[in-house]
Amino acid sequence: MNIEQIFRMILRRVVGRAVNAGVDAGLDAVSKRARGKGRGKSQPMTEEERTAIEERERIRAIRQARRAKRDQGSD
Repeated sequence: MNIEQIFRMILRRVVGRAVNAGVDAGLDAVSKRARGKGRGKSQPMTEEERTAIEERERIRAIRQARRAKRDQGSD
């Protein structure tokens, strides 16, 4: 293996990682989310977001109650 082959192998990996990072960043930008980053204190929740969260929590509570009732009846 000569130096040119080693250089090409390293360059291929570096370019591949850079392309993957760019694609990930583009997908995150399109989907309007950032990986690993929270909302932050500077952006308060909108009323729609708050309502959606409350609705999900209500549905989750209903499902948990159904599961508990079903599990209790099977004993």
